[in-house]
Amino acid sequence: MKSIYDSYCYDASRRITKSYSTSFYAGVKCLDKKIRNDIHAIYGLVRFADEIVDTFHDYDKKELLAEFKEATYNAIKRGISLNPILNSLQATVNKYQIDLQLIEQFFISMEMDLNPVDYNQEKYDNYILGSAKVVGLMCLKVFVYGDEKEYQRLKPSAMKLGSAFQKINFLRDLKSDVNDLGRIYFPDVDTENLTSKDKKEIEQEIEQEFNEALKGIKELPKSSRLGVYVSYVYYTSLLKKIKNKSSEELMQGRIRVSDRMKAMLYAKSYIKNSLNLI
Repeated sequence: MKSIYDSYCYDASRRITKSYSTSFYAGVKCLDKKIRNDIHAIYGLVRFADEIVDTFHDYDKKELLAEFKEATYNAIKRGISLNPILNSLQATVNKYQIDLQLIEQFFISMEMDLNPVDYNQEKYDNYILGSAKVVGLMCLKVFVYGDEKEYQRLKPSAMKLGSAFQKINFLRDLKSDVNDLGRIYFPDVDTENLTSKDKKEIEQEIEQEFNEALKGIKELPKSSRLGVYVSYVYYTSLLKKIKNKSSEELMQGRIRVSDRMKAMLYAKSYIKNSLNLI
């Protein structure tokens, strides 16, 4: 029965989320059960594409990414795929009528990661659009159950949230991006010699985006508000830790939030959401 296969595929996407990101997985668990599988499906697409460009160094990344992209579109068009991750994705895309341009923009950013890029402001903005903002928009379409009017109303906040998350990732992963992957995303910044001034300006930009994003989080349906708010709280906590580190310390290792702190943050978020104090 196809229902058994579809269930298996969604479970595969869920396992991908749990294996690769315990923090994101915890946030998804706070969503209504009706939409959890769909967010896992979107994460599966993003995670597999990231793996191709970030870790498959002994293989032809360009060829693999092109094949994965083609398989993604074929899955959506046919309404089925023998790749469990893409079968989950196509079901979610077709259910909520997610704009294929969002997926195209995502792959454009992934293709930028195949080769070193000298980022100016325009390329930087385009990369964040495809790697983060459109992912937030895909999720938003699920959060509002495909309601186009609500989607358009909350779209600016969702894009701000995705952008803020990505920029924190850039700061958190500064060492590995520069030393292991040879990537320097921030425009007009010498990342290997990041000044305190540069770091502060980036942090202030992220804080402004978070302030705008929170307005939209408050307006989300109850079925998704807690899950998104949990992720927001986790990332704002991570930003606080980054702000307390020097530029030199960021180049020494990845900044993390402890499991104990995560548990406390999740508990506080649950209480605030329950009492409508967000």
